[in-house]
Amino acid sequence: MFQTALANLGHCLKKAQANAATRSFSPDVLVGLRLAPDMLPLASQVRIACDAAKNGTARVSGLEAPRMADDETTLVQLQERIAKTLAWLDTVPADAFDGREAQDVTFPIGKDATRTMPAEAYLKHWVIPNVYFHVTTVYALLRQAGVDLGKVDFLVGEEAGA
Repeated sequence: MFQTALANLGHCLKKAQANAATRSFSPDVLVGLRLAPDMLPLASQVRIACDAAKNGTARVSGLEAPRMADDETTLVQLQERIAKTLAWLDTVPADAFDGREAQDVTFPIGKDATRTMPAEAYLKHWVIPNVYFHVTTVYALLRQAGVDLGKVDFLVGEEAGA
């Protein structure tokens, strides 16, 4: 699920770059887009989607997730972050999750608090919704900016031939 969501997110960013070229503006202005003044910008939305996928996977599987610098300032750099996250997810063996459903996972919520949940509940009720929330937010920001995206881009990405 995470690999599909992130690959489709990368596809949306590629379409944003092409849209910017067609409309003759720097695609990097999109990095700072927000739907509201108090929300995190597009760059943070991409970072959080990637981090939720890799850190959630790591916490449940018991593997170590790679750390990333959180310093991307261009769409190309954000696409590279997605690619690095996907590459790491590709290394996680499917059996790393076997029998870990009931294992407690403690994770940060905000800057000063943590929460503990069984791994299965953590994935279903925290990680998966978090990944999709941030991917959807990027999609909405790009649509608001005039990027020609549709539901098929979100759900199927490059495979749709879009």
